[in-house]
Amino acid sequence: MKEPSGDACDSFHLYERDLDIVASLGLNSYRFSIEWARIEPAEGEFSRASLNHYRRVLEACIARGLVPVVTLHHFTLPQWVADAGGFEAPKIVQWLGRYAQQVGQALGDLIGVGCTINEPNIVSVMGYRYGVFPPAVSDPARYVAVHEAMRASHNAMVDGLKSGPGNYPVGLTLSMSEYVALDGAEDRMLKIRLEMEDKYLEGVRGNDFIGVQCYSKSIIAPPGMPDNYDGDVTDMGYPYWPQCVEHTIRRAASVTGIPVIMTENGIATTDDTRRIAYLDAALRGLHNCLRDGVDVRGYYQWSLLDNFEWVLGYSMRFGIVDVDRETFERTPKPSAHWFGAIAKNNALN
Repeated sequence: MKEPSGDACDSFHLYERDLDIVASLGLNSYRFSIEWARIEPAEGEFSRASLNHYRRVLEACIARGLVPVVTLHHFTLPQWVADAGGFEAPKIVQWLGRYAQQVGQALGDLIGVGCTINEPNIVSVMGYRYGVFPPAVSDPARYVAVHEAMRASHNAMVDGLKSGPGNYPVGLTLSMSEYVALDGAEDRMLKIRLEMEDKYLEGVRGNDFIGVQCYSKSIIAPPGMPDNYDGDVTDMGYPYWPQCVEHTIRRAASVTGIPVIMTENGIATTDDTRRIAYLDAALRGLHNCLRDGVDVRGYYQWSLLDNFEWVLGYSMRFGIVDVDRETFERTPKPSAHWFGAIAKNNALN
């Protein structure tokens, strides 16, 4: 890990400040996560105070005319779950279903859109294939098993959320990419895409929507060969490829047959003019999908704030709002006003 998270952006306490910015920009929705460890700090022990906190966040969204989009699991686990084996624990599906049920029953009357697990395929590949995220192992068999647990957990969480009040769409947010196979790597690409995308897409066909999260394209080379990509890259090292938005939306809609929400897209850069250029190209691709009748229900730029990018710490700047690490002062960047103007006008320039 590059650095500890510390207080991060302290949105837990400063959420009203963040919502004021979102509303002032002319945006009409806000996506945020609920922390499982706060809701259930010990097995079977549910915190009414934490549920009430998130209820206040939901109420603050609605008071500002913002549709609250709630994600229940975003990479982190309560310590007691991690100690029991995380996504390899025998009861993980049961536990996540019960957690979702608690959230749905306590908050469902205010939730605008429900997302179960954020990028379950990334949790699997980064934690159990490449050993970058916790628990930092690299075991193909465990990697496949965690994928299966993720898909089962999603289904249990859908049922849990829908057991409570409210009538809101519930879906999965999936990390997708525009996969490109070099000569001789076609079969390898299809195998990778099957595990990373297709099994999830095929499994959510009865859901209310599929959340697509994309940033770039993935070049797949034959084993032992470099990908030979020598084009422009972002600060994350990804190919600069805003065209991935149109590609992944079309593919997700085609495979699932359900509505699509672009729940994450953006670029890591300290050059805000470059961010605007990337987002402009991405939104034009989304517009092409709408023009052709693809059922796209929304687009969320990642992210509102320059925040903690997991193992990379604070070095990756995805936000349209700068955050002072000492004072927590928020300062919208030119890209924030540019993005807000598009939202207000509901049109590209």
